[in-house]
Order: sequence, then structure tokens, then C-alpha cells
Amino acid sequence: MGTRLRTLSTGGRAFVWTADIRHVSGSGDCHRCIRLRVWGSGKNGRALQADLLSTGLGPWGACVTDNAYPLPSDVRAVIERGLASGWDPDARGGTFPLTEREHAHDWELPGFLVTDRLQDPEAPDPTARVLRAFERRKGGEQEE
Repeated sequence: MGTRLRTLSTGGRAFVWTADIRHVSGSGDCHRCIRLRVWGSGKNGRALQADLLSTGLGPWGACVTDNAYPLPSDVRAVIERGLASGWDPDARGGTFPLTEREHAHDWELPGFLVTDRLQDPEAPDPTARVLRAFERRKGGEQEE
């Protein structure tokens, strides 16, 4: 089966993106992680990459019941963050990674956190981060 490429226009420019479903292990569970890759100038252009950790929790474990997948609005937000962080889609070759260590301290998507765990097994525990995000979301719902 081939990779499904999708298109998205933002800022007067067309981007092509793909999202692959993966999983990462944490201390308390396995978590759904989506590897998002975006190109702005064809297959030879520099790809923007973000590993998005789902913050969904289910009654039978995150890997079993989580069906999170980025929406076009999520992809647009990642593109905007990448551009603001120095990604040049017209550059040739290579990958510009949005990393947890460098880009996630002051930014997150609704339903997702940027993680480095797919590339670095020593990156912060995804279980603890997912639980914190879930508690923040749950607290925000009670305040309304």
C-alpha cells in the first residue's frame, strides 16, 4: 500500500502532507503517535516533520481505543509553527523537525503534544505528559 498524500493551502501556498500512525511506549501505557510530514515545494524540498502524541485516554488503554488523527486545522497549525520556527519549505533536501525539546515548551495542539519519543527512547515519558494534558483539559471543562 502506498502513502496517501493530502494537499492543504495556507497563506496562498499549497502544501502536501502525510500522517503515519505509530505508537510509543510510556511508563503506564502505549500511546498513539502520528508522524506528520509536510512538503511545500515538491518531493525534493525540505520536509517539515512533527511527531504528534495523542492526548486521548480510553477505558481500555490508549493504544487500544485511541483513534486520534490530525485534522487539516492541526496540519495548518503545524505548518505555521514550522514557518515561525525557521522552516524554509523552498530549501532543498533534508528534514526540519519540530521537536519537543526545542519547540513544544510554549505550544501544543488541541488533542496532541509534540514528542521526541519516536526518535529518542530517553525523551520524557509520554504517559506523564498525556495525563497532565488530560487533567488540564478536564480542569478547563469544569471552569466553563
